[in-house]
Amino acid sequence: FCLSPAVSATMSPPWSEGFDSAQSALKEERFFDGVQFINSCMEAYAKVVGDESDRVVKDPGSFVEEYTSKLTEEQKDVLRKMYEVRGDIITGLGANKRAATDYQCAQKLGAELKDKVAQAEAKTKEKKASGKVPVTVLTGFLGSGKTTLLNRILKEFHGKRIAVIENEFGEVGIDDSLIEAGPLTTEENIIEMNNGCICCTVRGDLIAGLKKMVKNSIKNNKPLDGVIIETTGLADPAPVAQTFFADDYVQQKLHLDGIVTLVDAKHLIMHLDEEKPEGVENEAVEQVAFADRIVLNKCDLVDEAHLDEVEKRIRMINDSVKIQRTTQSKVDMDFILGIEAFNLDKILEMDDAFLEDEQDHQHDDRVTSCGFHVKGEVHQQRLNEWLAWLLKERGVDLFRTKGVLAVQGMKEKFVFQAVHMAFNGAPQKEWEPGEERISKLTFIGKNLNRQELEDGFKKCLVGGGYVAN
Repeated sequence: FCLSPAVSATMSPPWSEGFDSAQSALKEERFFDGVQFINSCMEAYAKVVGDESDRVVKDPGSFVEEYTSKLTEEQKDVLRKMYEVRGDIITGLGANKRAATDYQCAQKLGAELKDKVAQAEAKTKEKKASGKVPVTVLTGFLGSGKTTLLNRILKEFHGKRIAVIENEFGEVGIDDSLIEAGPLTTEENIIEMNNGCICCTVRGDLIAGLKKMVKNSIKNNKPLDGVIIETTGLADPAPVAQTFFADDYVQQKLHLDGIVTLVDAKHLIMHLDEEKPEGVENEAVEQVAFADRIVLNKCDLVDEAHLDEVEKRIRMINDSVKIQRTTQSKVDMDFILGIEAFNLDKILEMDDAFLEDEQDHQHDDRVTSCGFHVKGEVHQQRLNEWLAWLLKERGVDLFRTKGVLAVQGMKEKFVFQAVHMAFNGAPQKEWEPGEERISKLTFIGKNLNRQELEDGFKKCLVGGGYVAN
């Protein structure tokens, strides 16, 4: 069995440069870069020896079994070294179970790696090393109760220094007005990102925000007890989780404690069954699939039979995930924090492309947001009538409606939220003396008619003064 004629004795094999880069990345502990290099060079190697698939990386056992007898001793030696280097790189990222598989493949090709195999297998049973700041990714479809849960966490852990990154899908930010920080969660520890989705367009901002938080905590000698990332309701959690392996500084200072997914008991099945355009992911499915914990929220809105069906559907996607039923996001904190539940090996078994850089993530372009920012007040009766009509007639396509409003004659800020046709609203904090009375509201949904929404809201205003964002 010989090399392809395209690879002559005077030419470097096509995998050579990539293998050198992988070994350099390993020495420099740039493990995520190392995965990209080693995967690329191994796939190039496989093509030269006659395999056009990606089995050499994704199904190494079957590749080695089929090709060992066909390879020259020199080719076996190259492949043995590749599997050992890949095992070392994957170990650096924490995927010890998968690293053991790569080491075992290297052994079948003649390597003596019993110690490395034993160490990798032992590490799969160990608790994660301390010293890194734990990060919780809080995800879930629009209106599932993420911000309510975030506020519960900040209240219950009022003695902890928790940093928050809040990502909102919408033209006008609302959620920042709803976050109730504890005494140790200062403004410098809250970063809002509302100029894009954290899983794609502002992922670089997420990395920068995490670095800034950690560096500030070190500089000010105020160590963080934890970080919570609240994603948009339309985020795919996979690229967010990948962030903790893609950036070397982030990987050294932080570790992903778990992905907590809130689901709306009343509306989850509808979103799981929604047909998406070709090439577009169903975010609700991805959020359930990647969850380490699921908070089955709003259980008071449905009966027991419906709850059982929702749990059955969840299990069809993620059969081993732990589920806790709740109302108003009231959940035991030890169910969602300090759980050490994120497992890279488990993710790679489910999605073997998880560590591939520059994955394509496409949102449904039928889903948009429309927001308004108004200096002035709204008339309560007209507002009630308009919202009642809107949710009844357009509720199916309105995934999320939320606002903080200045209502004529009301001392408090009126905060309302709606998920499809389900509406909830109440007066909350009083307006401060001299504070400008401003109304903000955002709609997120499918096939939104901006002009219709603008005209309807305009009729609710007291005395005009309309400004739209």
